[in-house]
Amino acid sequence: MPLFLPAFTMNNKPLLSTLTGSNQKAKIELSELFEAYADCRANKRITMNALSFEVDYEQKLIELCEEISSGAYRPGRSIAFVINHPVKREIFAADFRDRVVHHFIINKLNPLFEKVFIHDSYACRTGRGTHFAIVRADRFIRRCSKNYTADCYTLKMDIQGFFMAIDKRILWAKLRDFINQYYHHADKALLLELCYKILANNPTKNCFIKGGRHHWRDLPPDKSLFHSAPFCGLPIGNLTSQIFANFYMNSFDHFIKHDLSLQYYGRYVDDFLLVHHDKEYLLSLIPKIRHFLKVSLGLTLHPRKIYLQHYTKGVNFLGVFIKPHHITSGRRLKGNFYDAISKQNRITKEHKPDKLEQAAFLCSMNSYLGIMKHYDTHRLRKRILIQHLSGWWWNLVYFSGGCAKLLLKQRTIR
Repeated sequence: MPLFLPAFTMNNKPLLSTLTGSNQKAKIELSELFEAYADCRANKRITMNALSFEVDYEQKLIELCEEISSGAYRPGRSIAFVINHPVKREIFAADFRDRVVHHFIINKLNPLFEKVFIHDSYACRTGRGTHFAIVRADRFIRRCSKNYTADCYTLKMDIQGFFMAIDKRILWAKLRDFINQYYHHADKALLLELCYKILANNPTKNCFIKGGRHHWRDLPPDKSLFHSAPFCGLPIGNLTSQIFANFYMNSFDHFIKHDLSLQYYGRYVDDFLLVHHDKEYLLSLIPKIRHFLKVSLGLTLHPRKIYLQHYTKGVNFLGVFIKPHHITSGRRLKGNFYDAISKQNRITKEHKPDKLEQAAFLCSMNSYLGIMKHYDTHRLRKRILIQHLSGWWWNLVYFSGGCAKLLLKQRTIR
């Protein structure tokens, strides 16, 4: 089947009839769309887009349900902007109703994906976040080195411009075959059509630029959809992009674990770590990995981000530095924590923070403390806060739980 036609038709027939082989319209359950809306609403209630949808959400969900069932649904306009933390990246925020559709799709596919994913792929999976990945990496090193008594080497790599390099034609073929094999409900054709429309949509053709084009000035071309190759690139910021990217890499995970028979391997998005007792063996895997990524997935290993070293030298992984017997914060995490403190201090110099700004301060500080408390960072956390946090904030808060959290003093936020 030709992929990514300008319009969602084939030989003047609706895409749905092409997928099903008939003109019979599929139906979806309105209750499933309400469930997707609840999931979406849980994380996006304070945005103007979400609040606008909430005004008459029941009627809007009914209309969306009818659009999807009739084949009339089309992805809407996105908002494009650039963020600087934790790293500079381009974000495409889909319209709220499109986010509901994303949750609807993922709610149906995630249980099936979980059955084929390996244990050690971590991103966007319940109970398998960055902390889980870091703990697993530390455990790999301890086991491979026989509790730090034998030689062991770590090989860390990532993929160049990962999200922007994903070939949507390859992804669609994999996704179509997967759904046809594992999804057996009556709305299969409708689910296929929705996935096709999400992948075929190019948000750069219909987006609102927030903040101005100058924000893209220092962003590398391989980090932007505006510079991606034809039929390539998933917009960062969409739930479907995150889950589909993990699915895209599933064949690579199985290649490492089963074809190469590597016991100690873990991947978080495009960062992956291999641990083995033989340095030369790990070196021999690099060209094999490079070839598989290029031939099977159209991806390229980042040439400047291949790190092979003895475990005693430590390894930077997902914002922390893993060394024998302890894990501490990496430079990026410490730098971002310091920048967050500086930002909050500037507010107190400009004016007295109001209630919302004080609440935002607590959320920001406790977010970093919540991440860092899992590792050997007690002295670091205490030192950074005591040395750099403005005295105005110390009139408001105090340490709790061994510098694991900041709490309000005996008064309410005013």
